Amino acid sequence: MAQLDTHIDRERELMQMTAKTLGALLSAWLMLGVSLKAVALEVAPVQYQQVAQERIFDGVIEAVNQSTVSSQVVSRIVEINYDVDDLVPKGAVLLRFRDSEQRARLNQAKAGLKEAKARYTEATDEYVRVKDIYAKKLVSKAGLDKADAALKAAKARLEAANAKLAEAQEQLDHTVIKAPFAGLVTKRHVEVGETVGVGQALMTGLSLEHLRAVTHIPQAFVGAVRERGKARVITTEQHSISVESLRVFPYADERSHSFKVRVSLPEGEEGLYPGSFVKVAFVTGEAQRLLVPEEAVVRRSELTAIYVVEADGNIHFRQIRAGRLIGGQIEVLAGVEAGEQVALDPIAAGIELKQQGR
Repeated sequence: MAQLDTHIDRERELMQMTAKTLGALLSAWLMLGVSLKAVALEVAPVQYQQVAQERIFDGVIEAVNQSTVSSQVVSRIVEINYDVDDLVPKGAVLLRFRDSEQRARLNQAKAGLKEAKARYTEATDEYVRVKDIYAKKLVSKAGLDKADAALKAAKARLEAANAKLAEAQEQLDHTVIKAPFAGLVTKRHVEVGETVGVGQALMTGLSLEHLRAVTHIPQAFVGAVRERGKARVITTEQHSISVESLRVFPYADERSHSFKVRVSLPEGEEGLYPGSFVKVAFVTGEAQRLLVPEEAVVRRSELTAIYVVEADGNIHFRQIRAGRLIGGQIEVLAGVEAGEQVALDPIAAGIELKQQGR
C-alpha cells in the first residue's frame, strides 16, 4: 500500500512539474505581448483496430556462415596472414604449409604422365601398323590382338598417370588454406612453425553478412507460428526488424519440450553481432487493440500521457498505460476509452489547456 501511495505521489509531482513548465512558457509569451486565442486543435479518435497478436521469446543472434578450417596434410606451418578480429575477404590465403614434399610429388606425377603419353602414342602407332598389315593378310590374328592389348594397357597407364597428377596437385593445393567466405577471424588455433596433422583445427571464423536469430518456443505455439510464418526481431525498445523467413525444427527438446526456431535477418542490419541478446515476437493470431497515434503521446520521464479533447473544446491531460508501438500507433492498455478524441499536437494542446485554466 505504501508503494502504491509513493507511486501516486510521484505521478502527481510529475504532472505538477509539467503544469509549472507550461505556465512558465505562457507567462513568458504574455510578457512579450503575445495574445493567446483559442486554437482549433487537430484531433484523432481513440479506436479499436485489428492487429497482429504476438508472443515474445528470448533469442540470440548467430551467424549463418561460421566454420573452422582444418588441415588436410601433415606439414609445418610457414606463414599465417590473419589473426583474431581481422576481416578476411573470400578466397584470401589464411596460412601456408611447407610444400617441398608435395611439389616433388607433383613433379614426379608430371614426369609419369609425360612418359605415359609417349607410351600411349607409341602403342597407338603400333596398333595402326599391325592392323594395316593384318588387312593385307601379312600377320596373324594373334598379332593384332597383342597390339590391341598393348594399346589398351597404355591407355590405362595414361589414365592412371592423369589421376596421380590430379591427386598430387590436390595435395599441393592443401598446403594453402583459403577463406571459404568473407568474414571475421574469431579464433586462431595454431602458430607459425607448428607441425600439424590431418584434421587439426587451424582457424575459426564467421560472416556478418548473413545473420539469424535463434530462439525456443513452447509446443503450444508451434502450430500458430508455422501457420503464420511471421515474426519481429526486437533489438531495442525503439527498433525491431520484421522478417518473413523462419524455420521451425521438426522435433522438440526432450527435457523442455520446446521447439528451436531460426529467424533469418535481412542483410545490412547494423549493430547486430553473433551472441547478442534479442527478443523475437511471433505472430500467433489477430486481436482487437485500442490504439492512438504515436504523435499524440507525451513521454516525460516515467510519465506517459495524452491530451483528451472533449466535444465542447475542453482539454484534459490524462495519464495512460502504453503498450507496444504498432505501425505508427501506440497500444493503450489503460487510461482512455474508445471514441475519445486526442490532440495530435501535444505542445499546442498544453498551451490551450493552460489558457483554459486562466
